[in-house]
Amino acid sequence: MLPTEIKIIYIIAIVLVMLFVAFIIFVVLTYNKKQLLYLKEQQLKESEHQNQLLQKELEKQRSIEAERERISHDMHDDLGAGISALKLQAEFLKQKSEDKNLIADIDELLKTSEEMNLSMREMLWSLNSGNDTLGSFTDYAKMYAQNFLKKSGINLIIEESTEIVSENIISTEQRRNLFLCLKEALNNAYKHSQSDQIKLSFIQKDKEFMMKISDNGIGINHETSEGNGLRNMKRRMQEQNGHCEVITENGTHLFFRIDL
Repeated sequence: MLPTEIKIIYIIAIVLVMLFVAFIIFVVLTYNKKQLLYLKEQQLKESEHQNQLLQKELEKQRSIEAERERISHDMHDDLGAGISALKLQAEFLKQKSEDKNLIADIDELLKTSEEMNLSMREMLWSLNSGNDTLGSFTDYAKMYAQNFLKKSGINLIIEESTEIVSENIISTEQRRNLFLCLKEALNNAYKHSQSDQIKLSFIQKDKEFMMKISDNGIGINHETSEGNGLRNMKRRMQEQNGHCEVITENGTHLFFRIDL
């Protein structure tokens, strides 16, 4: 048996150790609490900073969209009215003229004015931010393809997957570049493929959207150098972080892929 004095010393020592451990724990918890508060303050400041940057970006986007809308309205009101007046005047002159050469020149003028009118409509569609949806793009692309091929003798088949979400957002640049690729592909097929059928397909898988244009023509001669049209289409897709693929098998098949 230990003497009573030694027991008391042991008890005091144990109590002191426990108090010391408790003090260390208290210090550590207090430090951690202060660190957490500091980190939360920093996160709050960073969040406020990010919100300010986001607000500035939103204001910038609104300003850009407002300017696009203004340009769109100006073009519609001024250029549209001017082209319509030009066509009416040309039609009036055509009715009065009896000179066949002059009538042929007037017909060329009317053709040019109609092409200008179509180009203006495409520009207005491109500028309108209200068209930045997948449904708007596919509807306009189908309408353009039908109008482009209606007098060509080429049969147009349109396929659209049920997975397509019409409300999905597509950026103005993506929409514009995809449409220009569509124009180039249809023009090439019409001029060079010697096909009697073109299939236009729209496919969506999750956040990937693909436009496919296929013909049953003679295909592309890969031994010759790549034309400007194909190079431009590939460049446009690369600029949108997308991909353009060409397959020549039983005709020509063009694939345009982008991430929404």
